[in-house]
Amino acid sequence: MSRRGGFPGGQIPGGMNNMLKQAQKMQRQMEAAQKELEEKEITATAGGGAVSVTMTGKHEVKKITISPDAVDPDDVETLEDLVTAAVNEAVKMVNEASQQSMSRISGGISPDIFG
Repeated sequence: MSRRGGFPGGQIPGGMNNMLKQAQKMQRQMEAAQKELEEKEITATAGGGAVSVTMTGKHEVKKITISPDAVDPDDVETLEDLVTAAVNEAVKMVNEASQQSMSRISGGISPDIFG
């Protein structure tokens, strides 16, 4: 009679069971951190505060504020550049906050390995 693979009696050895529990705990912590980040609002500025962009952790722009001093009908291109710079900075800040949050939980392990 051939013996099938697996663990005797279908039991997972203690070490594997503990590892599985730790992985499940880490996943719950990551989900909670992700939810917290999604609800967080981050504000970035450009042009010395002439333009500010507030964005959620889900990368949704909530608010754009433009100083009246930044509005020059003869130089719309500069205003466009300031808005672009502020949006890009907000995206960068959200991404950094996400990476920091996940690395605190995972101890530096890339969250990509969890799916």
